[in-house]
Amino acid sequence: MARAWHGSALGRLARAVQPSVTWSDLVLPERPHEQLRDLVRRVRHRDRVLGQWRMRPGGGRGRGVTALFSGPSGTGKTLTAEVVAAELGLTLHVVDLATVVDKYIGETEKHLERLFTEADSVDTVLLFDEADAVFGKRTVAQDAHDRYANTGTAHLLQRLESFDGLALLTTNMHANIDTAFLRRLDLVVHFPAPDEARRRTLWERCLGPAVPRADDLDLAALARDFDLPGGAIRCCAVTAAYRAADSGRPVSTADLLAAVREEYAKLGRYVDETRFPTAVDR
Repeated sequence: MARAWHGSALGRLARAVQPSVTWSDLVLPERPHEQLRDLVRRVRHRDRVLGQWRMRPGGGRGRGVTALFSGPSGTGKTLTAEVVAAELGLTLHVVDLATVVDKYIGETEKHLERLFTEADSVDTVLLFDEADAVFGKRTVAQDAHDRYANTGTAHLLQRLESFDGLALLTTNMHANIDTAFLRRLDLVVHFPAPDEARRRTLWERCLGPAVPRADDLDLAALARDFDLPGGAIRCCAVTAAYRAADSGRPVSTADLLAAVREEYAKLGRYVDETRFPTAVDR
């Protein structure tokens, strides 16, 4: 009964995700890969290191592990959180910041206190997407709202330290995270935009082995000519697959180019029409 109550309460502030991805789904450089392995080691062996070997820090620190995933949008930060949860055999709870952050003074702290308390009682990973909305830099206090906002940030930093679980945070803007918070983290993992070789791998992964491909498919050219992150490449692959399915034929380079053009427009990036042959209109 207690577990059901906690799950219900968590459900009001976070979205539960049952992980369905593995390490093979990640396309990252060697350094972040090794940092993520280190993150898993910390969670798995903390009883031995902090308990048996008595390396637990003082100052009210809990046994929890905290990490920040930093990098441009679409570089795989949220996907990685799911991979880590899957590796540990845990559920992932994505915190809905819209329900946590409250316009009324003091309410945000209450929401997060409830969230941390209940997450301590169940086996789960907490993911704060776009964490700078909650853990952003404190400002010079100009009025009562500023003072309460700074107090709230300080409270969150302290509560995170006493958390006994795994808390992951993501940000597209590393510079916006409060430096006092960064010092309390166990790991900061940077997710760079993919280079040409990794973009080529991403195109292959996103299309997958089951999608029929036309003979003219040139993924190497797409990887070379368009500097898209993994999330955008995934969107392009799906869009192209729908075009091909509607026409009853394999996915072609023209389908993918049409999808890339749409993705550039969606992202507000300049579209050089000379890079797209007229064939993409078919």
